[in-house]
Amino acid sequence: MPPAKKRKTRATAEPAEAVEAATPPEAAPVQEEAPAHEESSVAATSDEAAAKAKERAERFRALQERAKTGAKKNLKEATLESQRLATDPNLLTSLNRKSAIAQHNLMKADAEASGEDFERKRAWDWTIDESERWDKRIKKKGAHRDDQAFQDYRQDSRKVYKRQIRDLRPDMEHYEKEKMAAVEKAAASGGLEIVETDDGELVAVDKDGTFYSTADSTGFVDNKPPKDAVDRLVKDLQQAEDARLKKRRERMGAAEDGDVTYINEKNKQFNSKLNRFYNKALHGRDSG
Repeated sequence: MPPAKKRKTRATAEPAEAVEAATPPEAAPVQEEAPAHEESSVAATSDEAAAKAKERAERFRALQERAKTGAKKNLKEATLESQRLATDPNLLTSLNRKSAIAQHNLMKADAEASGEDFERKRAWDWTIDESERWDKRIKKKGAHRDDQAFQDYRQDSRKVYKRQIRDLRPDMEHYEKEKMAAVEKAAASGGLEIVETDDGELVAVDKDGTFYSTADSTGFVDNKPPKDAVDRLVKDLQQAEDARLKKRRERMGAAEDGDVTYINEKNKQFNSKLNRFYNKALHGRDSG
């Protein structure tokens, strides 16, 4: 081998030995520490899995308790519902009423036997307000009972009017808005003056007497009711018409069940009058 090539071979061998000498001695211990790190990660994973399993077990037990409690509650409610359905409410009300009447009669008999005034003794358990409310209720009930029968058309109209007023629900919010708008308009035009009293209360003073309505006022012609008020009026009129037609059908229903023996309402009334007078005579003649 030529000398030059020998020198090159030595030159390449020396750097290899230098690299091996420059390798840090700590490389081998790093490879030995890797299994310890893996063992710690495996232990942490196992602990996390155990914690999750424990949490799932606790949730499962909680769900079991909820299911058991719900089943008991449903069974109790079903038992109460079956008992309620098995009990006749009308019979229960009748029994309670009879029991109250029996207790009342027993107390009255005991009071009369001892020579005491039963009404006075019973009134000891009532306050003055309760007694007045009871007397007012009894009076109103008696007047209502006497007012049920038809007397005349004026009385019937009064009953309808009272029922409509009782069922009337005024829109106070809309009323207050319109009132404030009217006050502001009158104050801006100078017809109304807002005066503050000594105690801080605001009082509206009508300066020329045109703010408050009189018999000659025509301001109501500009009033435009809201759509819901108009719909409510139409609904009330429709309900009144339906009630009238229902009563008419009920009056005519008995005669319409059989054969039609009339040509109009007047002829129907005449036939009914004939039946009232002559059917009894015919039945009496047939039986004789």
